[in-house]
Amino acid sequence: MSGWRDERNEKARARLERRLSEHFPACVLSHAHRQPLIPPTQRRAIESYWRHRPLLADRLARALAAKSGQPAGWQWRLGSGKEEGVPMSFRAPPSPYREPAFSLGPGHCCVCGQPVYRLGWHRDLWGDGTSNKNATWHAACVVAWQLWTAPADHVRALKLRQNRKCATTGRRLLRTAEVDHRVPLFAVWSQHRVKSWPDLLAFWGVPNLQVINRAAHVEKCAVEAAQRSERRRVPPSDEPAHG
Repeated sequence: MSGWRDERNEKARARLERRLSEHFPACVLSHAHRQPLIPPTQRRAIESYWRHRPLLADRLARALAAKSGQPAGWQWRLGSGKEEGVPMSFRAPPSPYREPAFSLGPGHCCVCGQPVYRLGWHRDLWGDGTSNKNATWHAACVVAWQLWTAPADHVRALKLRQNRKCATTGRRLLRTAEVDHRVPLFAVWSQHRVKSWPDLLAFWGVPNLQVINRAAHVEKCAVEAAQRSERRRVPPSDEPAHG
């Protein structure tokens, strides 16, 4: 097996370096050479780089979204399934540039709204000033979106970020530990939806994600369920208080 891998990596390295474009990100190339199986193409090397760095991808995607800003006239709302790009649940992150009315078209990322350059990169390292008209996603934003929509798939990276300590109890994380949103998404919808779009994304990203042991998670969910039930039973009153 070792002999097969060495031979395969030699061929992959030769293919990668033969087609290597000028100004290809050095950090990506270094990452590719450290992998057990070297990616044979530039695009696969970039995909591997971000796949191994979901927390960095999240931070970059939110920074790019802040650079784009919220489109004029857009507001976070829920759809019925008939409108393209409009989420049906508050659990899906708001994404204005995925809606046809605000889409910037090919060459711009549908997640953050910034131009997409060669190989799905987020900066014009090649200096030609043209975006990739065949792309609608940054390689980093693909991984960030996966983190936002399925954070449990990235539990290992989140555990390492917390030094394998439970975020609520401070005890060592068990194998059954689970990913949780510090501010629950139902509360984001009910209490924070007037925030600007770039600020909203932090509720799906790393700033609002934590890994806690299952017992602590069950207890937290019970408290949140009681709060939701209480909020439904007590309708808001428009009458001034007397006293």
